[in-house]
Amino acid sequence: MDLEVSPSLTIPSSELGWRFSRSSGPGGQHVNTSDTRVELSWNVVDSTALSDGQRLMLVTRLGRRLIAGVITVTASEHRSQLRNREIALAKLSDLVAEGLAPEAAQRRATKPTRGSNRRHRAAKEQRAATKQQRRRPPAE
Repeated sequence: MDLEVSPSLTIPSSELGWRFSRSSGPGGQHVNTSDTRVELSWNVVDSTALSDGQRLMLVTRLGRRLIAGVITVTASEHRSQLRNREIALAKLSDLVAEGLAPEAAQRRATKPTRGSNRRHRAAKEQRAATKQQRRRPPAE
């Protein structure tokens, strides 16, 4: 089953590596015998599904997550191996889509408007007046 990240990118199932192990945490007799924890690996550097530009973008953006050019996600949230497989595929898809997403436009710094400054000052004066009224009157 190929992994469709976006309409323009589909990772072939032959490039995905699966490993299964026992999940940690509480369980019962069942958890001691079943390998429900899922590790899904994908070699970004050697992938044929990526163009050179996409590969460069993923390597630079996901560089901290890559180990020898391979990205690995794990899933052990559910007791079912099938459900954990689905979650691992979704995690990898989200991670790759996020890595290939265009950068957001830089925020341009602006000055506060005259009206917002006026409202800010009025709120401060109101707060000061409230606190002033809480004070004990001076002794005469």
